[in-house]
Amino acid sequence: MLTIDFEKFGIEDGDRILDLGCGVGRHVITSYTLKKVQAVGLDLCHNDLLAAQSRFTEEFEEPQNSSKSFGLTVGNAMSLPFADDSFDKVICSEVLEHIPDYRSVLKEIRRVLRPGGIFAASVPRFFPEWVCWKLSTEYHNEEGGHIRIFNAEQLRGAIEAQGMDCFGKHGAHALHVPYWWLQCLFWSNRKKSKLIKAYHRFLVWDLLKKPWITQTLDCLLNPVFGKSVVMYFK
Repeated sequence: MLTIDFEKFGIEDGDRILDLGCGVGRHVITSYTLKKVQAVGLDLCHNDLLAAQSRFTEEFEEPQNSSKSFGLTVGNAMSLPFADDSFDKVICSEVLEHIPDYRSVLKEIRRVLRPGGIFAASVPRFFPEWVCWKLSTEYHNEEGGHIRIFNAEQLRGAIEAQGMDCFGKHGAHALHVPYWWLQCLFWSNRKKSKLIKAYHRFLVWDLLKKPWITQTLDCLLNPVFGKSVVMYFK
């Protein structure tokens, strides 16, 4: 399930791409599959990187294709282990809401992004996230959980203060909002809830089958009700 729209992101052959906070690899692996690029994923969680590497090796690696490469590394977003102007594109999806000093991360992103490069950022949208916080304190008090609710325009201003201009914005995953509200509502019993399990099966079905009715509904709701807000900067 992708949050970044790769048509808007506009990767091209020869790009060097960083997925900052790559988790189990959904965006960095997709980058590798789409073009002849150098795709690099960085995350603090070693276990997530192991899962990403395993999935990549089993399903997506093209060992005979020397025109593209894939790499993963453990690293801290506030002190990236890369030289200035190292990347043509940077992705930071659903990461900044976890980091206390997110402005330092933005400075690092700007440092490693070459002049004219493109940065894609996504964070939880304010209203759906605010409801989650109201329904469950445990939801955001877990270790490594969300420590803030972003106002999208304030985040945009913080990124533009680094010398980048926003050229695109959209919502994503509107159909996932009720799932997270149910998770928070029944937090202490969420693993046993039949309602949550049923909605999860629906989301998996939607992801695999992509029926026109749910795809259309998601597109209609995303601008105002998307679980995530995604912005693109140059």
